Amino acid sequence: MKKRGYTDRHARSGIEARLPAIETWPNQFKGYEIAIEVPEYTAICPKTGLPDFGTIRIVYMPDKRCLELKSLKMYIHAYRNLGIFYENAVNRILKDLVAACRPVHARITGEFTARGGLRTTIEAKFP
Repeated sequence: MKKRGYTDRHARSGIEARLPAIETWPNQFKGYEIAIEVPEYTAICPKTGLPDFGTIRIVYMPDKRCLELKSLKMYIHAYRNLGIFYENAVNRILKDLVAACRPVHARITGEFTARGGLRTTIEAKFP
C-alpha cells in the first residue's frame, strides 16, 4: 500500500477559515510596544489529525488602534479545532492582527512543543 504524502489541500488548510473578529480600541499614545504571550496555543495537524501545542508571542507597536485582549483570546482559542500547519498559523495570525489594528510594526513568534525530537520556532514580521 502506497503511503499518501502531503497535498495542496493540507498546505492550504486553515488559511481561509472563518475565525472570530479581533476587536480594537483607540490608542492614546505613540512610540511604545505591546507584548502578549499566549502559552496555551493549540491547533490540529491537518495531515495527522493530532493536536499541536505551543506558545504564541505577539509584539507590536500600535498606531491608531490597540488590540482588545478578550477578543484576541477568543480568536486564538478558535485555532483549537482548526487543522492548520505551524507556519500557516503564525502567518495567518500576523495577517489578521495587521488587518485589525494596522500597527507600526508587528512580530509573531510561535514556539511549538517538541514532537519526534524536533522543536519548531516560526517568526513572521510586518512590515
